Amino acid sequence: MTNSNTSALAEQAPTTNGDQPHDGQTHIEIYTDGSCIGNPGHGGYGVVILRRDNNGAILNRRELSGFELSTTNIRMEMTAACAAIESLGRVTAEPITVFSDANLIPNAMNGWLANWKAKNWKKSDGKTVVNQDLWQRLEAAAKGRNVTWAWVRGHNGNEHNERADRLAYAGSRKAEAKLKAP
Repeated sequence: MTNSNTSALAEQAPTTNGDQPHDGQTHIEIYTDGSCIGNPGHGGYGVVILRRDNNGAILNRRELSGFELSTTNIRMEMTAACAAIESLGRVTAEPITVFSDANLIPNAMNGWLANWKAKNWKKSDGKTVVNQDLWQRLEAAAKGRNVTWAWVRGHNGNEHNERADRLAYAGSRKAEAKLKAP
């Protein structure tokens, strides 16, 4: 990698689904973001998917985006992660790192989710977990895959995170325009 996330990636422990890439193995990096005009409001999500070789060179790059007419920012963040992993198709051993600038996603996927499920979808304060449908969808998308969940600081110059942000914002504008159309 050529950005400041190299140390962040190295510090992230892989999930129980697998190990970090070995020499000669390709790996996937996913950058996700969500946007909402109003919260709740018109929402969009953006995704940048990179397949890299073991030297960090980009072999393939794809972008995804979408929108919902009435949603929240965090639902769009989560939808981005779901859509990205689901777009990969069949489960392979290829390591995947999902970068989100919403701390909630890596925190939940790296530990909170198991606790929530053990407590019948209750948080430590006793309140019900919000967006249970998307947490279940995200867990199902990641099942059997070698996924590492990592946080990336938003609006901090990471080109892939910035692109995901622009795609998400464009999606929220599309939702807004759709509602305004005659």
